Amino acid sequence: MVQAYILIQTEVGRASTVAETIAKIPGVIQAEDVTGPYDVVVRAQSDTVDALGRMVVAKVQQVEGITRTLTCPIVHL
Repeated sequence: MVQAYILIQTEVGRASTVAETIAKIPGVIQAEDVTGPYDVVVRAQSDTVDALGRMVVAKVQQVEGITRTLTCPIVHL
């Protein structure tokens, strides 16, 4: 199982609706509005890194109101 944090920037005033929409995507564990340089932080999981990438590109980035994403895979050192 691969998990990652996805940091999301949105259009002004769209953070709440973006978080609500993303929270419904299969594989998303949590989606929260935050303050700072990013507007939404998501924790997601998938079976493989490739499947995680497909989820981000095909589902998360397609949500209306998103301007930029940064995916940070979780590592266990």
